[in-house]
Parts: sequence; C-alpha cells; structure tokens
Amino acid sequence: MTPHRPIQALPDQLISQIAAGEVVERPSAVVKELLENALDSGATQITVRLEEGGVKRIAITDNGRGIDKDQLPLALARHATSKIASLSDLENVGTLGFRGEALASIASVAAVTLTSRTADAAHAWEIVGSHNGSVSPSSGAHGTTVDVQDLYFNTPARRKFLKSEQTEYGHCAEVVRRIALARPDVSFSLSHNGRTIDQWNISELAKRSAHILGNDFAEARLALDESAGTLRIHGFAGLPTASKARADGQFFYVNGRFVRDKLLVHAVRMAYQDVLHGDRFPSYVLALDLDPALVDVNVHPSKIEVRFRDSRSVHQFVFHAVQRALAQTSATAFGSVPAPLPAASTLSGDTAGAGGPGIWRREQTQTSFGAQFTNTFAPATPGAARPFFADAPGVAQDTAAYGALFGGAASSPITQVEPYIASPEAMAREEYPLGFALAQLHGIYILAQNTKGLVLVDMHAAHERILYEQLKNALQAQVSGQDMQVQSLLIPVTFYADAIEVSTANENQDTLKALGFDIAALSPTTLAVRSVPTLLKNADAQTLARDVLRDVREYGGSRVLIERQNELLGTLACHTAVRANRILSVQEMNALLRQMESTERADQCNHGRPTWVQVEINALDKLFLRGQ
Repeated sequence: MTPHRPIQALPDQLISQIAAGEVVERPSAVVKELLENALDSGATQITVRLEEGGVKRIAITDNGRGIDKDQLPLALARHATSKIASLSDLENVGTLGFRGEALASIASVAAVTLTSRTADAAHAWEIVGSHNGSVSPSSGAHGTTVDVQDLYFNTPARRKFLKSEQTEYGHCAEVVRRIALARPDVSFSLSHNGRTIDQWNISELAKRSAHILGNDFAEARLALDESAGTLRIHGFAGLPTASKARADGQFFYVNGRFVRDKLLVHAVRMAYQDVLHGDRFPSYVLALDLDPALVDVNVHPSKIEVRFRDSRSVHQFVFHAVQRALAQTSATAFGSVPAPLPAASTLSGDTAGAGGPGIWRREQTQTSFGAQFTNTFAPATPGAARPFFADAPGVAQDTAAYGALFGGAASSPITQVEPYIASPEAMAREEYPLGFALAQLHGIYILAQNTKGLVLVDMHAAHERILYEQLKNALQAQVSGQDMQVQSLLIPVTFYADAIEVSTANENQDTLKALGFDIAALSPTTLAVRSVPTLLKNADAQTLARDVLRDVREYGGSRVLIERQNELLGTLACHTAVRANRILSVQEMNALLRQMESTERADQCNHGRPTWVQVEINALDKLFLRGQ
C-alpha cells in the first residue's frame, strides 16, 4: 500500500527526468529533437555521429546560427525557448521544435556537452552538464554541436528497456532518413561507430527520394503538386504496381514535420483503393503545406500527431489530389496525349506501294521446311469495319444487367470504336504511346510495337479497367444533379446506437440523404434505417449504416458507400470484359490500345496489377547479344 505523504513540490531534476520519460523514449527520440533544433537554426549542413546505436554517444553538428555565450545556460533550462513567447505564437507554430524542454530532459538522463559559436564570435563556447554548469571557451566552427553520452546512465531501469545496438541504430537511422527526405536543401551525413553510413548532398526532392527510397521507387512514381486556397500538397506518389507488403515506404509531412496522422493516411489509402489490392501498401513521399494557424502540432509530446481545424476539408483535398495523380494514363506518363481517334476511311498505311488505307498482315504458309511467315499489306475494304468487341462473349447477357443497374434502358457499357489501322507516319510521330498491335499470344496477351520497343498487354485486365471506368462514369452521370436513387425498406431496420452515432445522424441529415440514406433516431439509443441506395439494397443495412455514420463523422462523406458501389461495378466489369482465349482481330487489338490511352488508371487493373509492360529494344538486344 502506498504510504501517505504530504503534498510537496518535486525537485527540478526529478521533474526533468519525468519529462524525459515522454520526450526521450529511446536514442532515436534524442536524434529527432536535436535534428529539429539544427534545422530551426537555419543549418544547411548537418553531421550525425552515433556510437553503440546512440546509447553510448549521439553527437550532432550543424552550421546554423549558433547560440550566444550568455544564452547557453538557458538552452539547457526547462521551458526555455526562443521560438514562442505568447499564446499567439503557440497557435501559429512555424518551427519544428518549440516546447523548450528537449535539451533539459536529455541533460537529466545523459551527459551533455553543448558547444556553439555565432557568426560574430571570436571563438566557440561550451557548457557541460546542466543549466547550472559554467560556460568556458572552446574551439569549433560557426554553428552548434550537441554531444550526448551514456544515455540513461543515471536511470538504469530505463536503460534495461532498450533493445539491441543494431535495433536502436535502425530507429536512429530511420529518423535521419525521414528528416532528410523533408529537407533536400540540407546536406546530411550519418556515421555509426566511426564508419560513415550515408551521405546526402544538397539536391532536389526527386534525387533525394531516389537516394533514400531506392531506384525501384524512383522508377515507379508520379509527381504531384496541387494547391487550393492556403493548402498545397506536393511530392511523389508511388505507382500501385510498386506497392509493398508493409507500410514502411510511406512518408507524409505537414509543414515540414513528419507525421503519422490517421486522417491523412486514410485519405491517401482511399485514393489508392481503386487501383490497389487490399493487403498491399502504397509508397509515397508527400508534403502538405498550410497556414500554421489551421493545424495544432502540440497534441503529443513527440509531435508526431497533429490536429486540423477543418479536418474534412483537408481529407477531401488530399484524397482528390492523390486520386487525380493516380488517374494519369500511360499516354500521360510518356509525356504525350493521344490524338483524336480517326475514322477508318481517313487512315493511310501505305509503305509498300499499296494505295489507300490498309493494314499489315502476317500470313503463314506450309513448305517442305515447315511453316513460313510473310508480311503482306492488305488494303482496307469499305464497310468492313466491325464495332470493337461487339460480339464478345458475355456482352449480350450483361447488357440487361447494366441497364437495370442504373434504372434505365438496357444499353451496352462498351464504347463502339472504329478499328484503327497502323500508320508508320503516326508511329514516327509517337502519337500513340502504346503503339500498334502485331499479334496475340495464347489468347491472353496482345503484342504491340511502339517506338521504344515491345508492348505486352493483358487484354482481359486492360478491358476490365476500361469497362470499370465507364461504369463509374455512367453511375456518376446518373446521380449528377439529382438525389441518389434509393430503395425504401418495407420494414425499417432498427439497432442500438451510442450517443455519438445518434448525434451524427441528427446533425448530418442532408449529407445522409444526398448519399441515399434515411436514418432517423427513434430514441436516444435507437436508430432506424428506412432507406438505402438502390445499388446497395442487398447489403446488411445495420452494418452499412454504422460504417456510413462513422465516415460522415470523421471525414464528412462516406467512402464506404463508394467502396461498396465500386465492388459491385468491378464485379460487373470483370464478368463483361473480354475473356481469355478470345481471338481478336488486329483492328480490335488496336482499338483496345487506343481506349487504354484515353482511360484513367488504365495502367493497372482493378486489383492493382499492371495491364501492360514495356520491353525496350535495348533489353531485347541484350537477350540476343546484339552489339557484343
């Protein structure tokens, strides 16, 4: 039983050690605090030296403004800082460090030597231990060095909770990587046990992210830079095909500060949900800049969590910005835009003396030496064009389902496209990034030729994406400008709800009705679902209502609704898409390539797998040892 003691003021040393329990969880926390101070000082060059995973020593040197001799003791005092002076400053924090307790907390659990020199000082000055220590002359260049040794030497119980040297070093290195990613305009050097591990010179974000995250990320990313009012998001979003089994490639920054914010993670995740399998994680390096008054960075001692004043607006801005970046097509990725699809009667493809439009054909003949192939040019026959996939298996039976899905007359979701005939002139102008079809392989893949080499297309996956985007657009057009089509329930579904769910339903009636839901409170603890969107009439009403209320409360809209609708549309697209072993004509294959070039997200199927790959001519030359 705890003995009874009178209330008394705690000694300063114990107060600092208690604070250290929150601020200095492990060596990596010390590295983070000291790096943030270095950046706040205006440093452009930072050196990080570690020994034994940072437990024995952490020494960080910068070339920043430095600290005046008279202010060195204050730098180690509790709640002393140059970064805020009033409540107004606290509500408009523009620096990384500002709490004024990091150095004091570190000095309470480790041996600290602080050496600094300002630009106008004749030499450096240093202070050892705590703010009660004496300041003495020292040597050193302009800037500051904080040398932290023997972490937790006076609190052995805390030291026992540390992991192995390699594990602690790994955490420290990860902190340096995160901060280096945010500041490519600053050079960083990292060494461990006397050996230099990493060196990042001043560069652009593209080069810094490639250096830190590797070439795999550099070769599979999309640049992003969008603004709306005071909000700006910029950086790189990794392609879905470069997704990972873990979320260790995700870096999000708010006003230069690395954060793990569930609202931002959710917004990005939802932007990827249409192109990424559920158990995979995208990689990205994204920075959100906004007015410091609109975000609270003081909600957690480690400052890794933030709170937005208007979280719904931030969520929608991030979601739509990333979604638009991922909607780029292969044509956009290649830096060209496909020309309008020409009519068959206006195309020319004569390079062998034949006049008028036509197409190259590969014909097989049997000889005594076996099968022989010849390429012949066949002029186009007037009126011979067939609608793209008009007779594909499964289209007829799914047409009625498509019409019923949107409550209108049955009509095919497949765009009717005239066949495109290869033109060497168009090839030379690179008008069509996916090139022109050559043949079909095993009834599964389309082989095409473009200026870069060979293009391989998974025809089912590609057509599935095309149909899926058409279905989504059709649904959006159906509900645009009018209320969502709803299905009234013959018997309302009632369920127990907590006070938050009831208040959410009462306060967001307009939003819920726009989403197709009629959810009313029957009592302070009971909600009734009276109608749901027609498209989701077979879903479990109670589960759906709970999920929608949660999303409306947290994000101002329901991603659950869109996800459920898209699942149904994806299934329909999969069943309607051209199946394997369907033999396509060259015209049909070319028409598919043209539709891919003009369809959003056509580079991946609905599950995040690539729909096509490029094999460059140099890679083919290597296979056959050409030029060696």
